Amino acid sequence: MLGNAGAAAVVFAATDIDDIVILTLFFVAARTTGRPRRRQIVAGQYLGIGVLAVASAVVAAGLLVVPEPWTGLLGLLPIALGVRALLHRDDEEPPAVATGALGVAGVTIANGADNVAVYVPVFRALGPADSAVYLLVFVVLVALWCAAGAWLGGHPRVVRLVERAGHWLVPALFVAIGVVILATSGVLSHLPTLIP
Repeated sequence: MLGNAGAAAVVFAATDIDDIVILTLFFVAARTTGRPRRRQIVAGQYLGIGVLAVASAVVAAGLLVVPEPWTGLLGLLPIALGVRALLHRDDEEPPAVATGALGVAGVTIANGADNVAVYVPVFRALGPADSAVYLLVFVVLVALWCAAGAWLGGHPRVVRLVERAGHWLVPALFVAIGVVILATSGVLSHLPTLIP
């Protein structure tokens, strides 16, 4: 069981290291604008990771087939959030890219194409008991990730940076995350097949 827990921790850390940056930005926004609230960030992160894990388990069980490159279209969500924040920015404070738990969950899910790509083969290889161990480890590590994001989001240097440049930096980071998702997923090379 300890071996499975360690492997689950490695899988989670490898696929969610980028979430630390996103969580930090959310916690800075919560501190400076009040949106999203801290509890909404935590709830949204749990909801997003939960959706990714359940979807991966369903795909691993063969109950749903999604052509892998098309999951890259999820990259449009952080792009849309970033562009919206740039267009509706207030020069006096960093924009709230996501204002509630569903927005946080949406960004987490959109950023989770790599999670699904890793979780599906892992869950396919595991039995129900081992999968349960993985999910339990994921639950614990989401709390740790949120704590790390909250700590970084409360660090004076990080807060000062976001306060100084956040009106363009935060939305630009979300647009960049979306572009990376689109570019690395392979979905862009499949788009010409949709055009008659």
